[in-house]
Amino acid sequence: MSFDRALARDRICEAALPHIAFDGWTASVLARAAEDAGYDPLTALRVFPGGPVEAIAHWCAMADRAMVEACTSDENFATLKVREKIAAAIRARLAPLGPHREAVRRALAVLALPTGVAASLQTLWRTVDAVWHLAGDRATDFNYYSKRGLAAGVYSTTLLFWLEDKSENQEDTWRFLDRRIANVMAIPKATAGVKAMFGKLPNPLAPLRARFSRAR
Repeated sequence: MSFDRALARDRICEAALPHIAFDGWTASVLARAAEDAGYDPLTALRVFPGGPVEAIAHWCAMADRAMVEACTSDENFATLKVREKIAAAIRARLAPLGPHREAVRRALAVLALPTGVAASLQTLWRTVDAVWHLAGDRATDFNYYSKRGLAAGVYSTTLLFWLEDKSENQEDTWRFLDRRIANVMAIPKATAGVKAMFGKLPNPLAPLRARFSRAR
């Protein structure tokens, strides 16, 4: 039977969660998780050569996949307005992680280190990109970046609020999310203003284009 690397990565991350709350995201925890998942301890290094940072990035990708699956399998999701889809998607991303908030907290601490900054930006961008795709956005122009940039702010602040939320069923977090999501709905107006501003600026290549035309 061939070795399923993707499955091993998933299983090791899942098996690591009970240990991370006490010992953090470390190479030794990943080796122990590999054993718990039925693999040789060295399998952790084999499937996560980048160590804990790579394991955290994969765990984030797993959470993104779960979010997409939860939203696409919900018959009512397609009927929601864009604002409601964004809120529902972020909620679907965070709610299942409730039992693992300490693992999330420790993951953020690792990603905040110089060795984790690149992975932090990549995982955040991947999450908000998935959120906007679920909301039906297929933009490829200026709006693509502006929407995801603003959504990154909404998601990040909601995540930090969620980490400290002690309300029942994280209801305070979802109310906070609803308030923050108003920023996302201001995107079309904001981007239109920025595009109009840039449209009034002179084209820095115009002199070169004119000179090239005369030369011909």
